[in-house]
Amino acid sequence: MNVLMFGHYGSLNRGCEAIVRSSASIIKERVDGAKVFLSSGRPETDKMITVLDKIYDGSEKEIHKFSLDWLVSALQYKINKKDSYALGKIYANTIKQVEDADVCLSIGGDNYCYGEQPGWYEINKRVKGKDKKLVLWGCSIGEEDMSSRKLDDLKQFDLILARETFTYNMLIEKGLKNVELCADAAFTLEKEELPLPDSWQTGNTIGINLSPLVQKRNPQSKEVVKGLIEHILKNTSMTIALTPHVIEHENNDYELLGEYFYQFKDSKRVLLLPDHLNAMQYKGYISRMRFFIGARTHATIAAYSSYVPTMVLGYSVKSRGISHDIFGETKLVLNIHDNFNESTIIKGFQELMRDEEVIKKKLKESIPKMKGLSYQAVDYLHGVYKHD
Repeated sequence: MNVLMFGHYGSLNRGCEAIVRSSASIIKERVDGAKVFLSSGRPETDKMITVLDKIYDGSEKEIHKFSLDWLVSALQYKINKKDSYALGKIYANTIKQVEDADVCLSIGGDNYCYGEQPGWYEINKRVKGKDKKLVLWGCSIGEEDMSSRKLDDLKQFDLILARETFTYNMLIEKGLKNVELCADAAFTLEKEELPLPDSWQTGNTIGINLSPLVQKRNPQSKEVVKGLIEHILKNTSMTIALTPHVIEHENNDYELLGEYFYQFKDSKRVLLLPDHLNAMQYKGYISRMRFFIGARTHATIAAYSSYVPTMVLGYSVKSRGISHDIFGETKLVLNIHDNFNESTIIKGFQELMRDEEVIKKKLKESIPKMKGLSYQAVDYLHGVYKHD
């Protein structure tokens, strides 16, 4: 079985790396002879993922103004209001890899959470035009993200694997018959433990992650988290490990967290993890924390899957859904749009401390089941491949 992953913008987002790395690993572990290929928007960032059989340049191509392709695209759109020709040229690097694949996996996770996606729609159409199997792998989609055009696109998938119950139930309610429930593959990600920094307190270090995306969506979030840091330093003996998980240009956790580090470094109880670690190495640090508070989904998955009591600073269905599937309720997920202030985040932190042992016990019960659902996704995938 030859699997082509697409919908990936590169591994400077360590969550995207975690999806690719863990998905390729469990597919190869579960399916004898499987080969996994990746079409990447930034292939140079993915070379560290050695489990892949090959990495292709899947970057978008530019259509230059007044070129032949530009003129044909403009004419097609003017005559019949279609952009298929233009999109085919823009996404040609990915489309040309489809020929050698048996199954094409759209792996973005939340790619369908950000408005219409005509590029993905076009690639999906081309995949089915070549009579290849098409799978949406470990997705989250909110009710607010749906449209009639998106629903039509989802109908052409041979299989949709929803990574949490809220997305699964919504898609079923929309009438889709090609949906199964799984868990994010990153629950199975291996960890790599590097030496601990000198200021790390074994058994008494809390990780904190904030993202520019959350700050953009709620400009007050930066001050809210600052207030939490001040509270922790004043009222506990814990060390704070500021933990980046995305290091892309203009979307760089490290730069944002670095501001906190320089504000509080004189306390000797705040440290900033490096910006060059891979997803397994970040998980190696997160797994040795006492608590974790984070905005990046896959940083929180690294914590959950290591039995670390976690509070999520969330804004979408994925955060709520993943928490619900672990705990049987949406537990310790703070909506950054709803009454998100210093008081609510400190209250959440106090609940995290109060229920520490209860949460750890629940994680130890639930995480093996979540990992089982991650592997179940491979079984569904293999079933689609074998069924003609």
